[in-house]
Amino acid sequence: MATSGKVKFGTGLKIKQVGRMDLPGGGLVAVENGYAYVGHMDPPYGTSIVDVRDPKHPKLVSQLEVPEGIHSHKVRVSGDVMLVNYERYKSNKEAQGGLKIFDISNKAKPREIAFFKAAGRGVHRFTFDGRYAYISPCIEGYVGNIVMILDLKDPARPQEAGRWWMPGQWIGGGETPAWEGTAHRCHHPIRRGNRLYVSYWHGGFVILDISDMSKPKLVSHLDWSPPYPAPTHTTLPMPWKIMERDIMVVTDEEAQKLTPKPLAFLWIVDITEETRPIPISTFMLPDDSAPGPDDRFGAHQPAEQVRSATLYVTWFSGGLRAIDISNPYLPTEVGFYVPLPGRGQKTVQSNDVYHREDGLLFLIDRFDGLEILESQL
Repeated sequence: MATSGKVKFGTGLKIKQVGRMDLPGGGLVAVENGYAYVGHMDPPYGTSIVDVRDPKHPKLVSQLEVPEGIHSHKVRVSGDVMLVNYERYKSNKEAQGGLKIFDISNKAKPREIAFFKAAGRGVHRFTFDGRYAYISPCIEGYVGNIVMILDLKDPARPQEAGRWWMPGQWIGGGETPAWEGTAHRCHHPIRRGNRLYVSYWHGGFVILDISDMSKPKLVSHLDWSPPYPAPTHTTLPMPWKIMERDIMVVTDEEAQKLTPKPLAFLWIVDITEETRPIPISTFMLPDDSAPGPDDRFGAHQPAEQVRSATLYVTWFSGGLRAIDISNPYLPTEVGFYVPLPGRGQKTVQSNDVYHREDGLLFLIDRFDGLEILESQL
């Protein structure tokens, strides 16, 4: 689908390019107050700050570098504070991982003000609400990443506010995991109200009560891996009821071709009774849409900024998919956009997307390129 040399878009909702710039491959894009922040996959590239006030002509403002053995592929911003992850790259056992904090009042010269160090691989994906960061660090004495809440009331002095781990991870406390290696690990906490919705890779997902942040409590846990082979990547609660139900969208990740089939897909989960989350539908693309056996083609990451019942979800070489969940029992694709491959690529690898208040979409490729898109009927 992406090898024809032409941009592909659906016949319902039209998604078209407004602007584009070549950038090193990205793992996350965040947009605030006219600037896009891109965390890059491969060193020496760390984080790029891009002026997108004129979306037709994005301009690079500054670019941070990282040392060999680190990738800093996640970034979050609130006001003049920017957080980026440091994670060991390609099994490098010497690099120091963690979470770096920058003052970006001068976007041309970001200034590091703190480094919260982590053990092992460091920190993977995280979210940030301007006061608290909900992170996935490796901590001494634990197997795999755990859930941690950092208080950034003073961004220069981050303080742990609370932590939670899946029983079995705390080997330093005498626990024994019932899984192999780090298969059960925190991937991505997302807050709504006094709850954290946390993807836990091959451990499924958990809902945590954080009314007391110092003591997060388990509300429920659901795991479908196995029998499904793909790990759980993102758990995104909807900000309003749909058909009088509380709904959460969950994406698995098409990760490293764990098995030929089935490809990773999207789940709709009813969390109205949050102690008993129930999958009520799925959305997947046909296998014959995939360009080739060596390409990652499957679900990855929805835009976490939910503006309507239409969600925008990156699908690796399937590009960007627009999925209507107004009927959560029957999610329906209403449009799609598959960009041209970037420099040196045979197919695209759409990795992350941000949905801005004005409707513009900021789409990054895992290997090359930032695209600015708009959608219309």
